[in-house]
Amino acid sequence: MPVPILLVTGFLGAGKTTVVNHLLAHAEGRRIAAVVNDFGAINIDAELIAGASDGVVSLANGCICCSLEGDLLRTLASLLRRDPRPEFIVIETSGIADPADIVRNLMDPMIWREAPLETVLCVVDATTTLGKLDDALVRSQLRMADVVALSKTDLATPADGAALRDAVRAIRPAAVIVDAPNGDVPVALLFPADIDRVSRDPGPPRPKADRFETLSWSSERPVSLPRLQQAIGRLMPKLARAKGLFETTAQPGRTTVFQLAGGRATLVAGDPLAPGVARTRLVFIAELGVLSAAEIDKAMSECVEA
Repeated sequence: MPVPILLVTGFLGAGKTTVVNHLLAHAEGRRIAAVVNDFGAINIDAELIAGASDGVVSLANGCICCSLEGDLLRTLASLLRRDPRPEFIVIETSGIADPADIVRNLMDPMIWREAPLETVLCVVDATTTLGKLDDALVRSQLRMADVVALSKTDLATPADGAALRDAVRAIRPAAVIVDAPNGDVPVALLFPADIDRVSRDPGPPRPKADRFETLSWSSERPVSLPRLQQAIGRLMPKLARAKGLFETTAQPGRTTVFQLAGGRATLVAGDPLAPGVARTRLVFIAELGVLSAAEIDKAMSECVEA
């Protein structure tokens, strides 16, 4: 099973480590491996530490934390060999690093099969002046982002916060912009639901405090790739994220892995279709009330080959 990667970027002091700390402290059963630059900055309470070896601290909640030193690809290979294997890998980049170089490395087909890049999160200090966004490195960090998290929003005036959002949106229109009080970013945007657990049952009503919801669709029949691309194009303005697996009529018996983030859609050849599973399994993430299950059913049903 591939292990998705969350890449956390942002300028010095933006609040990246606070976001990683929050993810580790609120893992909710997920086995997260955090690869960070400043190991000492991770706030690991003594009672949570289960053990340490080979530069890796294991936490009692199933997460681990290690230092980003030397070759990143060697670090990833080491994490993927661990038993039990992590379910997610979070990489915190240096505040002076251009994430474009890291993204290029992670897009290598060999790495993608084992550890696909799921989400690029850029953390931005809400008190950042608009002039700072003219910095070439800051703009590069923003342009790579699928999600932009505004930290320290309590320190910014409403007018300054609104102006910053507009400026960020002008640089990266496709990114989803969210507030991140105390490093809290909506998990649905970072770790979308496991497509292998997709169900048409919407489950219990979601808390009104949630800003995003997950909707799913599955089919026992293969789909037409051109029609699917058209359907996703129509739904895209309402989507924050989407991912899934599908079988096409052109390639029976094989799956294609689909990912939509930050306005970028990628298709990668997947494994042979496993017996006993739906041929198409898709997850859609949107703001509450923006997209209905009926809309998804209508759009996706048109993709199914008769």
